[in-house]
Amino acid sequence: MNHPTLNATPFSGSRRLPGFTLVEILAVIAIITILMAAGAIGIGNINAGKGVTSAVATCESLFEEARTIAVSKRCKARVLIDINNKASENYLRRVAIVHEKINADGSVTDGTWVLANRGYEMPKGTYFSATYSALKSGGRIKEETFAGTDIKADYHGKYAYYEFNGEGIFEEAGSSFVVGSGVRPKNQEPKTTKGAARDFSGFVVWRNGRTSSFRTPGQILNLPNGDQPFNF
Repeated sequence: MNHPTLNATPFSGSRRLPGFTLVEILAVIAIITILMAAGAIGIGNINAGKGVTSAVATCESLFEEARTIAVSKRCKARVLIDINNKASENYLRRVAIVHEKINADGSVTDGTWVLANRGYEMPKGTYFSATYSALKSGGRIKEETFAGTDIKADYHGKYAYYEFNGEGIFEEAGSSFVVGSGVRPKNQEPKTTKGAARDFSGFVVWRNGRTSSFRTPGQILNLPNGDQPFNF
């Protein structure tokens, strides 16, 4: 019985199989690396913006709380910003409220301060900026050292402050409170970064204690345009 003969075509070593060349693979890797780097920068900017937005909203509520305390207790109340120790994580990030001490007979002890809340710590990488905050009078943000038995030891130290009188009036009406994102070398002053003007926000405090948020960074005076310190 005769079987049909199969004519097999021999393999040709010169024929190119489908695939990518080394140059093409390297080009794709380079493009992916660039896209990942751009994405990381974008995510970082988004996170910085979220931190600033969160800090501004919370600090506005703290100003409202301080005004309410001043009116209800008929005494001075202050919003404090920690400027005590540059090496501390609280530096330019911790915000707290104190009010004058009220005695059992309802009288006020001038110059004796009581801590009114647990304090608030701004998100990491977000700091109060005394440089870009401003008193309406044009002066420096006031500061004072707080201590005593009515303030927990952990809160003792130097603070910048904004003050309401016993009627809830803010006498430096038109002053601003500004926060921004930055980087902080170990045990050094926080510093702004390039393009930092996009990462600042804040509000103005009016005579009646109410606040008005800045709609754009451009409304804040003397914003940074490079690597500058937040220092107080």
